[in-house]
Amino acid sequence: MTEPDPNDPVAVALELERLRGTLEAGFARVDGALALLVQRSDQTDRQLADHEARLDGLERARWPLTSIMALAASAGALVAVWELAAR
Repeated sequence: MTEPDPNDPVAVALELERLRGTLEAGFARVDGALALLVQRSDQTDRQLADHEARLDGLERARWPLTSIMALAASAGALVAVWELAAR
């Protein structure tokens, strides 16, 4: 087989068409990968927001426990002091 003449306009056009096809395939692959990354990022953002909401709910539900424990301890101490004073 003989090498095509590099100055031949038909050979140049064919080579440019091959390069164009290769670039289009590469860009399509990169575009698909970027779309997948954006989708995963959106899912991660939704999960993070969900976890933040659940954590806020747990923190709000937790604060009365310490207050109740403090009140119970204070009441127990008052009862103990009252019984000691009654003797």
